[in-house]
Order: sequence, then C-alpha cells, then structure tokens
Amino acid sequence: MRIGELAAIAGVTTRTVRYYHRVGLLPEPDRRLNGYREYGMRDAVTLVRVRRLVELGLSLDEVRDALDDDAGKSLTEILTELDADLARQETAIRKRRAALAELLERTSSGAGLGAEGPVSAELAALFAEMAQAGADRAGPEPAAAGKDRELLAMLEASTGPGHAEWFSALTGALSGDPGAMARAYEVYARFDDLAEADTDDPRIPELAAAMANTMPEGPTYAAVPSDDGTFAEAFFADFPPAQAEVLRRAAELLRERGRS
Repeated sequence: MRIGELAAIAGVTTRTVRYYHRVGLLPEPDRRLNGYREYGMRDAVTLVRVRRLVELGLSLDEVRDALDDDAGKSLTEILTELDADLARQETAIRKRRAALAELLERTSSGAGLGAEGPVSAELAALFAEMAQAGADRAGPEPAAAGKDRELLAMLEASTGPGHAEWFSALTGALSGDPGAMARAYEVYARFDDLAEADTDDPRIPELAAAMANTMPEGPTYAAVPSDDGTFAEAFFADFPPAQAEVLRRAAELLRERGRS
C-alpha cells in the first residue's frame, strides 16, 4: 500500500501518518526502488489502533507506552487512569453547568449579574443585602461599598494563597450578626470622607481600628495585604493615599490579632 491508501484505511491524513513516523509511533516502512514507502496490513492495524487511542484522549506518550509491551504502563493501567480523569472532568462539567443554569435563571428573572458578576448565588444574595443597605441610607451609597463588592467578587474566584480565608473573613464582617451590615456601611461612609485627606489626618488611626473591629474573630489574617508583594502594591495603589494608609494600618492590626 502507498501512504495515501494507508491513511484512507485508518481514517487519517497523510500528514498525520508522516507525523507519527517522526515521533516514533509508526515505524518507517521499507522503500521500494522507486523511493515510495510500501505499507502492509501490520502498519494499517497499528495506525488504526493509534487513532483510536488518541480519540480516547491518550497523549502521544501514553499511546507509545500502550504500543510497547516492554516499557511504561500497560494499556489497562493507562485506560484506567484515563477513565478516572474523564470522570473528574465529567464532575467538573456538571458543576459548571449547574452554575450556568443558576446564572441563567437569575438573569431571566431580571436580577442580572451586577457590575461585579458573575458570582455565586450566596455572594449575589449578600450583594443584594448591601444594595438594600445602601438604599436605606440617606444620600448615595458609599463608593467604598462598591470597592468592597469588587474585592469580594475577585477573592471568591481567586486561587491566591490565603484568599479563601480572606474572603470568608470579609463576608463574615458583613453578615456576622444583624448589626454587621450597618456597622460596615458606617465604616464605608467614614472611609469615603478620607478620599481627599492627607496621610497624617488624625481620623486615620481611629478608622483603621474601627475597620479592623468589624472583622470577625477566629480567622488568621496572613493573606491580608502588607507592603510586600506585587498583589499588595496593586491593592493599595487602587486607593487615594489616606485611604490606603487606613487599609495598611487596619491590615497590620488584623495580622497582630492573628499572631496573638
């Protein structure tokens, strides 16, 4: 058989056949006097097997192991691992589809995703409580409340070290007891008042202490930003100087609490 006939039998392209030769999956056949490769049935059997294993999701290295009885893992081991990996993917896909269904239901009901979305249903409910708390106050909602929602949305999806604990602490500060939201909004309003202040403003230490006191007892605050690290730089740079100073001092108070 010529290479085109072999490729047609196996359901692949001639380019694929040549690639499998280069990577060692398919042995190079002898060439005839005219220079053309001459393939036999054994080549067709091997090529079809390679194609089927690739379609199952095996990597080329795993296919090579499966084809070589004397090296690497056995085909049974490889297929068992592949089955377990596909099961994990299947579980992850089900979770993603459930989350998408929840988001679709939320948007179809007119709730929308919000400026910070998409977020989990639990966080969306907390954001709704925050929006109601802002609406219940005289005047516009403090800008700091919106910044906190952005931070919470980021932390919920973040895989950064300690961010899950930080997220838990922040949500606890807003929903720890019936008065938690009101205290948080009082701090937000005072924080907004420092937007144009200098870093030596006498209100800074008191507000930093008040901010730290809104956070729940129990969690360790090792992930709260300090002045080291690129994430911390970006975090503090997102605020005017006096507000950044409040956050630095509140963070240090929380880290001291965690060390004590």
